[in-house]
Amino acid sequence: MRSYRRIALFGGVYSNHLALSAAIEDALGRDVDGMMCLGDLGAFGPHPDRVFPLLREHDIEVVKGNYDDSIARGLDDCQCGYTDPRDNHFARISYRYTFDNTSPENRVWMSNLPYEIRFRLGDLDVLACHGSPRQTNEFLWESTTPTHFLDKLATDYSADVVVGTHTGLRWNRSWGEQRTFVNVGALGRPANDGSPAVWYAILQAEARDMDVEFVSVAYDHLALAKEMRDEELPEEFVETILTGWWTTCLEILPGKERAAGRF
Repeated sequence: MRSYRRIALFGGVYSNHLALSAAIEDALGRDVDGMMCLGDLGAFGPHPDRVFPLLREHDIEVVKGNYDDSIARGLDDCQCGYTDPRDNHFARISYRYTFDNTSPENRVWMSNLPYEIRFRLGDLDVLACHGSPRQTNEFLWESTTPTHFLDKLATDYSADVVVGTHTGLRWNRSWGEQRTFVNVGALGRPANDGSPAVWYAILQAEARDMDVEFVSVAYDHLALAKEMRDEELPEEFVETILTGWWTTCLEILPGKERAAGRF
């Protein structure tokens, strides 16, 4: 099991290779001794294969997300669980584009990714997953996830700290005797807050004292939007990148989180 003092954690990349590159450069300037990605390498964005060389070049460990699992196994959909017809329409476009533009070599590479990674941070045991420790595509929202449920997950999976992504919105909560859950946010698209910036998290611990820092990353989102249009991806996806407001996949948002957005 690897040990770290200060680690950068990246959430869903969604094919946004420009944001991933900017986040890596930013993290390297913040004295981290490790970087990890919590999965969903493809979706929404252009040229999914451009993500993989960045991860390999910088020796970034990766947890398998539901998107990665679907692409690797050749499934018909992303296992996102949408029921709204409009959201399903855009989810199918996103998944089909990503599937068709991910090389066979990278599909094999994703098939070998673990569903969880455990590591030490200071004296803390950390479990890194995509959705939750028990289910890759489980949404853990800040407004609807009770602390006693987080405590059960931490107990059942023997972790002081659980880190995930999947919802794409950053949040953290600590309780009891130094137990913490952290959603690290996502690099692939903005946080539905009207800003094109994306977010990742840095965790640092001395012994059992841990700090969580969310880091905003500005990148060339105009260049990404141009790449998306060149690939004829839906204008709704481009609008999210340009404005910072989510325009699709909204049905999954609980009332509080949806009320914070524009749509």
